[in-house]
This record gives sequence, structure tokens and C-alpha cells, in this order.
Amino acid sequence: MTRTELLELVRNGENSQTEFKEDAVSAEKLAREMSALLNFEGGHIVLGVEDRTGSIVGLSRGREQTEEWVMNVARDRIRPGFIPSWQCIEIDDGKLVGIIGVSPDSPDKPYKARLKGSWATFVRVGTTTREATREEEGRLYQAARVMRYDIRPVLGTSGQDLDLLLLDNYLRVVQGLVDVPDMEDAQGWERLLRNLDILVNSQGGAVPTVAGLLLFGYTPNRRLPQAGITAAAFKTDDKDYDTEDEELIRGPLVPRLAEGRLSPQQLAARRVSPRRMLQGRIIVEPGVIDRAVDFVQRNMGVDAWLEGARRVRKGAFPLDAVREAVVNAVAHRDYTLATTDIELSLYSDRMEIVSPGRLPNGVTVAKMAEGVRAARNELVKEILRDYGYVDHQGMGVRKRIIGSMRAHNGTDPDLIENDSRFTVRLWK
Repeated sequence: MTRTELLELVRNGENSQTEFKEDAVSAEKLAREMSALLNFEGGHIVLGVEDRTGSIVGLSRGREQTEEWVMNVARDRIRPGFIPSWQCIEIDDGKLVGIIGVSPDSPDKPYKARLKGSWATFVRVGTTTREATREEEGRLYQAARVMRYDIRPVLGTSGQDLDLLLLDNYLRVVQGLVDVPDMEDAQGWERLLRNLDILVNSQGGAVPTVAGLLLFGYTPNRRLPQAGITAAAFKTDDKDYDTEDEELIRGPLVPRLAEGRLSPQQLAARRVSPRRMLQGRIIVEPGVIDRAVDFVQRNMGVDAWLEGARRVRKGAFPLDAVREAVVNAVAHRDYTLATTDIELSLYSDRMEIVSPGRLPNGVTVAKMAEGVRAARNELVKEILRDYGYVDHQGMGVRKRIIGSMRAHNGTDPDLIENDSRFTVRLWK
């Protein structure tokens, strides 16, 4: 960091990635601030700047002494210990300012700070640091891939909450298995579903996992209120009470498929709509994903024009892009956020899909656009891949969303991340 960059940082004030402190701050408070930045997206702690006024007061101790103190705090008062970057810059009037750099790619979350003999997890919220809630700490473990939320048990459920006919359809039709247990073979089903992480041991019995209930549950929302999609079509370019269509899309994520693949000629003879097909099979009963795509198709509007004597019709959005955006939302959203579901909104000029939670496992918008693959809910993603919803090369966003929109109407989609949600915006 240059002197000019430092002065600009100070001039802009504190934010979610910048904290000002005088070097008289206690070791406990410094450890707390460093751990919170480690648990967020990294940033800088500027020593020698008054945090209330932003005035540069300089270091009260020497350059080497301050550096040694900072490194000792990072090693002894944070678990796991880490080595921050350190820089000391002299301002015109001779005052020294120290800059502690915290990497945005910290792999060992959650980091804990030692305060008064006990260890606690802290998070950064805007310009403040506070102790993490149980849910926030769980998400940090998940971000570090220490804990997989999608294979945790759903308390208060049993195997009776799973649709065995839908599971049988998945195993026989999608997976092509022939040795699937009979419907009456309870032990055979339990053994198989345990091996697939659809069931796990809990409370003295076998209960569905989060992924199992989301994918194959009769009514996932009974125990997972955050499951599903809230869809609404508005008449204008903003949210309004006066909607053209609304739907609470609930139920299992995946569809029930007919057995046997159909050739293009057979499809044409039966006049089957392509949106009623998946991997060459007819969708007998759509799941949440296909019902969401259906909602968009019936509400997105169609442009029509004449090319010579031929009338051409074109939907506002390419369905490939719509389906990919929906699949990404249900596959990668943060299901630990239990108070909200996915929002799908159609406006007069655009479509938005808002997915709760930040991007998973160090993924950024730029990396996503280039095809970087990382999943928050591994089992959900793998089973959706079996159905053909997920691209095997991880290029769905790059090809199906960005590429499809450019080819369709020459627009670039907006991919927007903030503190608590990720938004995909497609323009008409």
C-alpha cells in the first residue's frame, strides 16, 4: 500500500473491510477485530488512527515493537493462528501508521479470538464487530467445508416423509438400476438410502437428510420452511401489491419421469413440448425447478414480428438461461438461513432470482462467470446432475446464462452478491 492509498483509505472512513484503531488498544480487542475480518472477506486494520474521528494520531511505540506485538496477538490470541501482512508508513508530519492486512482467502474458518480465558467466534457486520450467532458460526464451518449442511438430519422427520415412488423413479429411470428393493422391503430401502446419504442415524432411528427431504420429500416445507420458491409477476418495473400472477412453489425439487427415451421423431409425432422433456424422457410430474420455469414461461411475455410473410415469435428470455438460474438457486443457496426462501420476480423489464446467502466456498462473481465450480450442497448438486440439470463441466453460468442471454437479445445478465443474498438479473 502506498502513502497515497493509505490516505485515501483513511479519508473514506471505516467500512466492512476497514477498521481504525489506536495502538493503545488491548490485545484482546485487536484479536477480536482480526478474527472477525478473517471470518468475513479480509481487510485492513489501520493502527494509529482514532476510530471515532478518523484522525491520524500515529503509533505510540516504535515500528519494530508494534510489529512484534501484532504478530504475537495473531499467533497467541487467535485459533487457528495466522500470519497477517504488516506495513508501516510515515506521514508528512513524521507520524507512523501501521497497516495489518488480513487475507480474503482464509481457509480455516471459523477463526476464534481468546477473550478473558475463553474462545469466541466474531463476525463483521458493516463497521461493527460482534459475536457470531449459532447459525452464523454454522455457516462459517460450512464455508470451510468442515460441515456439510445438506447431509445433516432433519429433526422431527422419519422415512415416511420421503416419497418412495419418486425415489424408485430416480433409481430405476434416471440411474438405470435394476436391483432396487421392492416397496415392501423396508430394511432394503433403509440400507440403500443410508448409503446414498438420503437417510442418516439420529434420535435412535433413520431420518431424512436435508438433501433427501429437499429432493424427494412429500412436503419439504413442513420441516424446512426455507425450501421452495416464492414467485410473483409484477406489471411494472418495481414490486407492487398488484401482481399479475403469484405462486408458492413447494414440493420436491426433482420431477417424476416416464420410463423409456423418445427419439426426436417420436417427440414430434406426440407433439411433446421440449419443456416437458428431460434427458429424452417425458416429465410426468414436474418438481420445483420445472414449475418455476413454467411460471416464467407463462408470464414473461412474447415479442412477435413479421419477416417477409412469416410471423416470428420470441419469448422475453431464453429458457436455458431461466432454468440454469433456477437450478443454481436451489442447488447453491444457503439452507441454514431458515427464515426465507428463494424469490423469483418478473417485472416489465427484467427477471430476478434472489437466492439467500453469499456465494459458497470462496467463489466470486468473476470466478463464476469464468466457470469455476464449487458447491455448498454437494449431494443436492450431484443428484441434480444425475437428472441433467447441472452442467458436467461447470460451465452453466458462462454458457447457459451469459452466453444464452447474449445470443438471445444481446444483453449481459447482472450477477450481484451482497451480505445476505445472491441475485441473478436477466434483462428483457
